[in-house]
Amino acid sequence: MRALLKPVIARELGVVLLKPGSELMPMFISGRVLVESQPASMASFETGRVPELRQPLAANPALRPFFLHEKVITAAGGLAGLEYWLLRHGGGTCQYQHSDYHYHELTTMRHEPGAILLCGHCDNRLSEQYTERLAELARQNVIDWVLDTARSALAIDKSREISLPELCWWAVRVGVTDALPESVAREALRLPAEKQTYRESEIVPSVPATSIIADKARTLAVAPAATPPAIKPVVGVLVEPESPQTLMKRPKRARWDKPKYLAWVKTQPCECCGRPSDDPHHLIGWGQGGMGTKAHDSLVIPLCRQHHTELHNDPVKFERKHGTQPEMIIRVLDRAFALGVLA
Repeated sequence: MRALLKPVIARELGVVLLKPGSELMPMFISGRVLVESQPASMASFETGRVPELRQPLAANPALRPFFLHEKVITAAGGLAGLEYWLLRHGGGTCQYQHSDYHYHELTTMRHEPGAILLCGHCDNRLSEQYTERLAELARQNVIDWVLDTARSALAIDKSREISLPELCWWAVRVGVTDALPESVAREALRLPAEKQTYRESEIVPSVPATSIIADKARTLAVAPAATPPAIKPVVGVLVEPESPQTLMKRPKRARWDKPKYLAWVKTQPCECCGRPSDDPHHLIGWGQGGMGTKAHDSLVIPLCRQHHTELHNDPVKFERKHGTQPEMIIRVLDRAFALGVLA
């Protein structure tokens, strides 16, 4: 979070007082705060919280084919991942704006090339329809989602823009560099634009910039994955309805222990604030996590350090404010099964 505050300076004492107010106070109690001079780019901003920046890459027409490429959509988590993102970060309102009635519950409707966030009324009204207006909404949702997915994967704060080289690095990590347009790859590598020639004798063969990026990735031993990491199973769930323990009168209960699943949960955004998580929190209360015991590794929630501490300090107050732990666990498990993490 970034904010502009008007300081109150006591010159005789050499003391600077900052008045953050109730909205910005959590920023001061969650950790260290960096105080710096106001950058020129923020000179026109009002005092208070700095709004999240628009991503210029989203408006770059040269990048549209990349964002809407089937391989890129799959690498970002597939349409199931897009629908989950829309329900969590889509703004909380129906995207099909009109003067008619809107139902309070939201759902998603798939529309080429992605999906749209709609209320139940508009979902019934627009089912199986195709219009350019809906298609443009779906395209913009895909672009915003891919950018947000790349930013989260690279642990980039939402208060700043993601750069073109960072987007290209994400493409290297998930193995979709071949979907990058040549002009975009050349710009990321700071290569001069290809000179337009009219004579065959003036044509000089050159190595495509996308190939240069792919070669650099191989040099760094970052080989493109055979399957997109977002849908590659991390852990298998073996269903054994007639296990030996079920036939015992007093079976010894075994704890489900899966470090790989915990590692995946740690890469997910915090369930409370959407920032990169720090810890996979195991369920406490609700008959779990008693003295000397720990809940199964399937009953975990991705949380940032601030909200993890808040939960352990007062679970009842935390659940009143953010929702119950079982509700969060259901959302995480639903995402894990939908993305093929649990299979």
